[in-house]
Amino acid sequence: MPRVKSNVVRLKRKKQIMKAAKGAFGGRSKLWKAAKETVERGWVYAYRDRKNKKRDFRKLWIMRINAAARLNDMTYSSFINGLQTAGIEVDRKILADIAVKDAAAFTVLADKARGALKKG
Repeated sequence: MPRVKSNVVRLKRKKQIMKAAKGAFGGRSKLWKAAKETVERGWVYAYRDRKNKKRDFRKLWIMRINAAARLNDMTYSSFINGLQTAGIEVDRKILADIAVKDAAAFTVLADKARGALKKG
């Protein structure tokens, strides 16, 4: 069985890793082992944080909706419950955008939610 040297493939893989390590400090961008560890750790963080990003944005939207709801003398939970009772289906991303950019429209939504809670 002849000996196989994976020179082309190996160098291509190494070049990809070293390119991804650019911008790292010191030997982490120059030395093979340090660069490989840095890049692989970065990929792990990137994978994890793509999931966490969704969680973080939802928390941000809820905080913004809660702040706007409290300006209209409601809590977040009563506001969301009132919207559901009124049959208004708007997701939290849109509600947060309305809360930040159009306070008058949010007040109208809060009034409808309050009215639905009083009826039900």
